[in-house]
Amino acid sequence: MTKTVLVVDDDPTQRRLIQAVVEREGLAFAQAESGDAALNHLTTGGVADVILLDLNMPGLSGQDALKEMRARGFSQPVIVLTAAAGVDTVVKAMQAGANDFFVKPASPERIVVSLRNALSMGDLKGEVDRLNKHVSHKTTFADLIGLGPAMSMVKRLGERAAKSAIPVLVTGESGVGKELIARAVHGASDRSGKPFIAVNCGAIPANLVESILFGHEKGSFTGASEKHPGKFMEANCGTQFHDEVGELPLDVQVKLLRVLQEGEVDAIGAKRSVKVDVRIVSATNRDLGKAAADGSFREDLFYRLNVFPIEAPPLRERREDIPALVEAFVRRFNVEEGKRVVGAAPETLQILAAHDWPGNVRQLENAIYRAIVLADAPFLQPHDFPEISGVAMPPETGAFDPALLTALPTAAQIMDEVLAEAPVHILDGRGHLRTLDEIERDLIQLAIEVYAGHMSEVARRLGIGRSTLYRKVREQGLEGMLLEQAS
Repeated sequence: MTKTVLVVDDDPTQRRLIQAVVEREGLAFAQAESGDAALNHLTTGGVADVILLDLNMPGLSGQDALKEMRARGFSQPVIVLTAAAGVDTVVKAMQAGANDFFVKPASPERIVVSLRNALSMGDLKGEVDRLNKHVSHKTTFADLIGLGPAMSMVKRLGERAAKSAIPVLVTGESGVGKELIARAVHGASDRSGKPFIAVNCGAIPANLVESILFGHEKGSFTGASEKHPGKFMEANCGTQFHDEVGELPLDVQVKLLRVLQEGEVDAIGAKRSVKVDVRIVSATNRDLGKAAADGSFREDLFYRLNVFPIEAPPLRERREDIPALVEAFVRRFNVEEGKRVVGAAPETLQILAAHDWPGNVRQLENAIYRAIVLADAPFLQPHDFPEISGVAMPPETGAFDPALLTALPTAAQIMDEVLAEAPVHILDGRGHLRTLDEIERDLIQLAIEVYAGHMSEVARRLGIGRSTLYRKVREQGLEGMLLEQAS
């Protein structure tokens, strides 16, 4: 999804100029003409990933609006705009919660740099929050990406299951995010913040499964040089997640059944059982009902695990969630790789949404990771996903050939052509001197054309300050020309 920039300024000319820069950068634009209007936009659910806020406005000033935004809990990065670069003004804005500032009028390049830095800061904060939730075991269903009917059903079921200690069995294909659902069940329960111990049952050697899960006493078998508490004791008062539970050996399944029935753990070599308080969440990509029928999985254990089943849908059945998933992965890998990719181009999103994704969300995640590493443009292109789009990477630009210089016009030739097509006339058609305002307008218009709208260079060449230049642009009615140059 495209990032949105909210511009808060009472000057419509400034808003239009910034709009041109924002949209040229591939960002969405929203506007408010006062501090009150900005607060109303935010409180009514209006989107704003970064806010450009003018400090000097009638009514509620930008300084007061910023304080009110922070007081109401709006944490979006804020870039303040000021006509005066006084240190006190900037310090007060930063103390109120601003992330950056620039002095009006600012060049398009300066605005773009501020926006990119602010968006990167927002991405970094979001990634830190996600990691903190993961580490503290407080991930909830609000953190699961997906608003389509399939994921909405998963969230509703999971939230109900989280309110009790009922055993949950999450089923689904490999890569659909079964562990994330298990973490959300734990984070939404009254055990949130307590231990969440994940065990991949298919990755543990068969001769170590019992010891790792249930623990052992010192000297209970060859190599047991010290006591080991086991995963169930580690998860006491919390949740234990058994990923690929269908891979457990039959003899271990018997002991797991005892934990479910009696709430007791028998460590290898222990003289007595130990009581544990553990919530069990399991996951599998196998048909455990069929496995129970053919004897490869205990039928009684299956019924104890399958009390509250939740089926995680494959990605091909929730294609409407792909844009949000792409945005989340782009944000994460931007932070990890130090990149500034804005998002995926519309044609790229269409290709990604049409793909079947046999590896589900994990495959999409890895594809975005590779694309971020390779990307050179602000938006991910189809050629960044060659195996999916069938579009090959463009060839690298070859070495520069000095002989090509002879075919290029010189700067003087370009200037002569521009002056020939748009000369600044001193005399009118009857041979009389034109007014100074008329000549000035033509000269400013010509300078903007020659220097491609780079207002710093235009002001330098004309020998005037940039604020004076912008004032003359408004007086001469040339704002539309600036918008054309910016687009």
